[in-house]
Amino acid sequence: MLTLIENALENFLEDDDGQAVVMLNLLRFREDLGRERYAEYLAVATPIVARFGAEIVYVGNGLPALSAEPGQAWDAMALVRYPNRRAFAEMAMDADYRNRAAPLREAALAEAVLQPLQTVSSQEPR
Repeated sequence: MLTLIENALENFLEDDDGQAVVMLNLLRFREDLGRERYAEYLAVATPIVARFGAEIVYVGNGLPALSAEPGQAWDAMALVRYPNRRAFAEMAMDADYRNRAAPLREAALAEAVLQPLQTVSSQEPR
């Protein structure tokens, strides 16, 4: 199950501009078969997220951090691109995702951060 910050999803959807959004997933695996369970999660979740027009763009293992406070290194990360914020919300609430994929994700992870990202236009100040 995705555990979201209280009111985060509502605020996320309120500010929806209809543009694509990329979700950065920072992942810390459980010591007992976490990586293996996450691989199972990806196998189940990939076709589910595709139904909502999303795609898993990248999944990679974390290497030792070059600049971070203690405890900020992550085991892996994933980038998932959604066509818009509503597609993410619909996927997260989908019964198939909640019943089949979410339990595998929960069993795999000791900790996770789900950070939405939006492309910066070349016209915007950085």
